[in-house]
Amino acid sequence: MNISIFGLGYVGCVSLGCLAQNGNKVIGVDVNKTKVEQINSGQATIIEKDIDRIIKEQFEKGTISATLDYKEAILNTEISIIAVGTPSTSRGHLNLEHIFHVAEQMAESLGEKDSFHVVVIRSTVMPGTCKKFTEIVERKGNIKNNVNFAVVANPEFLREGTAVHDYYNPPLTLIGADNKEFASKVSKLYVNLPAEIIITELNVAEIMKYVNNTFHALKISFANEIGNICHSLEIDSNKVMEIFVKDKQLNISPYYFKPGFAYGGSCLPKDLKGLQTLAHDNYVKVSVIDSIDKTNNLQIQKAIDIITSCKKKNLGFLGLSFKAGTDDLRNSPAVTVIETLFGKGYEIKIFDRNVHTSQLMGTNKEFIEKRIPHLSKFILSDASELIQKSDVIIVTTKEEEFIESLFEVKNKFIVDFVGLDKKFTKKENYVGISW
Repeated sequence: MNISIFGLGYVGCVSLGCLAQNGNKVIGVDVNKTKVEQINSGQATIIEKDIDRIIKEQFEKGTISATLDYKEAILNTEISIIAVGTPSTSRGHLNLEHIFHVAEQMAESLGEKDSFHVVVIRSTVMPGTCKKFTEIVERKGNIKNNVNFAVVANPEFLREGTAVHDYYNPPLTLIGADNKEFASKVSKLYVNLPAEIIITELNVAEIMKYVNNTFHALKISFANEIGNICHSLEIDSNKVMEIFVKDKQLNISPYYFKPGFAYGGSCLPKDLKGLQTLAHDNYVKVSVIDSIDKTNNLQIQKAIDIITSCKKKNLGFLGLSFKAGTDDLRNSPAVTVIETLFGKGYEIKIFDRNVHTSQLMGTNKEFIEKRIPHLSKFILSDASELIQKSDVIIVTTKEEEFIESLFEVKNKFIVDFVGLDKKFTKKENYVGISW
């Protein structure tokens, strides 16, 4: 393909060389004359392992060049990749002026072009940027999205120092678009890479870079806090974390990475508190670890706010234990929600086939008697009866029977804390906690 790349900095230079090495003819565009001259002399614009060799080889083959003339680049290519900088402002927002400046250049040039053009935004941008980019091009170029051009999000996940290796060995390739035909065209640029190509919505692709890098920052901070606790106890923190990452079933896995209700049970709250106390007793500050239960409490409060926003007093809870398939009520977030709402005068009904008040014993019984002493008054033995008698039905544990019985329910709010099924999201009476 004939490709133009706007921005010859880190991402732009690596993309220029690697795309050319993969068989494309690529022209770079930049406002910096020095960078343009470097490429046109066969020199990389950055210091990065292997990229200098790639740029030199591809320049000698005639597959890469660079220009200051954006119109020439747009008119002579079928795909334009935007890789201009998006630095942070003093308030933490992104400065997107370079992105929207390119949008104006696209509008001016595409208005003169007869063939269809695909614009790929590879720069790190906020959700909604592709939409605004499209609007600028449509308005100023007097052309139509998905008729004369299309805008696609294609975030990069390159690390400085290993960018060329990362380009050829990505964990995945992500393409966001509102038209799958044009997303498929962009995906052809990456078909030879050893990774899954995922095509999704524009705003999903736009936010992924932030989610990934924030999690990476969280991992570093978490590991450092564990290291500091271990150091205070003269424990080898490297050995601790080496063992930690060997668990691929829970620790390093998709498990626990599903938005939804708060955590509970006998283990997570107790052990988190134990580690916080251990740090405190040894005068170690652990801001990340100390924030975990605060965030969990915020999610419980959000659940309460969603229920009260329905402005109905007659509530039915499908689920009481801290998760499906157990009768463990200790630190169940559902119990906290029910306790709070009961205190505010709401009528409460509960169905949980795993919870039988007559069979509760030990710490489980002590916990619920302290929190909801008259629990048996709220428990119903039949889910259908609860649904019939409630104006708001709150699902707090994921059971297959709930999906079947709730989908036909009308004229009642269904509040979902567990992610019942995607088909529910189309129902007007449905509310999800984080979706």
